[in-house]
Amino acid sequence: MTIVVACGAFKGSLTAIEACHHAAEGARRAHPDTDVVERPVADGGGGSLEVMVAGGARPMPVTASGPTGDPVETSFAAIDPDTAFVEMADACGLLRLPGGVPRPLKASSRGVGEVMLEALRSGRGNIHLGIGGSASTDGGTGMLSALGVRFLDSDGNELPDGGGALRRLATVDLDGLDPAVRAARVLVACDVDNPLLGPLGAARVYAPQKGASPEEVDSLEAGLARLVEVLRNQGLDVDPDAPGSGAAGGVGFIARELLGASLDPGFEVLGTLTGLEDVVSAADLVVTGEGRLDDQTMHGKTPLGVAALCRTHGVPVVAVCGRLDLEADRVAAAGFVTAAALTEKEPDIKRSIANAGPLLEAVSSEVVSRVLP
Repeated sequence: MTIVVACGAFKGSLTAIEACHHAAEGARRAHPDTDVVERPVADGGGGSLEVMVAGGARPMPVTASGPTGDPVETSFAAIDPDTAFVEMADACGLLRLPGGVPRPLKASSRGVGEVMLEALRSGRGNIHLGIGGSASTDGGTGMLSALGVRFLDSDGNELPDGGGALRRLATVDLDGLDPAVRAARVLVACDVDNPLLGPLGAARVYAPQKGASPEEVDSLEAGLARLVEVLRNQGLDVDPDAPGSGAAGGVGFIARELLGASLDPGFEVLGTLTGLEDVVSAADLVVTGEGRLDDQTMHGKTPLGVAALCRTHGVPVVAVCGRLDLEADRVAAAGFVTAAALTEKEPDIKRSIANAGPLLEAVSSEVVSRVLP
């Protein structure tokens, strides 16, 4: 008998790899003679690079620009001689903000472009790009700047990085776009379907989460609108309303419109790259989970993706989490045989987070025992 443990990160306490390790220990405690396979999962945001490496990809170190321009040490994951995975969060995402201080007007996506360029120069023309966890709302202009595009004001000067400068944009000079980029195949792992502009767009919905005040949101919205206007004035037929255009502060928009990228659900992209479906299809039971199961889980988060794979292959799946905010009927509707939370063992949230590992082992052992007595 085989049990597959496919957990995402328990944010604030355990990485996906750590969560899988502890949940697997619990499964082994319940069934000592069972083969337990650990397969951490992610959706393209923070921790995805680590998951790719755990799945066998080779990390290739890169020094890149963090969200405020300070150099950071990151990497891309070399999957094979032709394919690489690049994680925006690790290069220039929120977790890379110096001191954790937001810089909504000046934060840039330049770093992820630098990592992409290194991956392309290594000969890997097939780029899978995870864009969750971004710190910027610059319409992807920083990323394209790293790839050779120039964003100019009315005097022909290059604009500084960051979405706050885009209101002064006059010209997008595409002549310098690196030839390797023109020939590349880019697939974006994206779980956001927001448009670029408007009340549901990148600035209005997500910039406040990146530290923007109402006045700064207005400025960022105006900058993104100006980017669209300039591109259209230059004869480009761009669609800021296409689903996913508002992802990562507009990186989804610019990747689709100027790099010819396709945007696919992050869990599906990572699952394909790591061979998750093959592992799940051969299992007798799957244990999945993340920090919190709630209404957002029902809209395509990682555990729901695992549950969908299990349903396809007729494999029972149970869920473990830090906190469970779904009633029993919704747990069943999501496809889980049962679900349990760390807070059932330790109601105090702070203590639950501090002792997440041992608590997860205990909870995992119990839910596995419920399904496989």
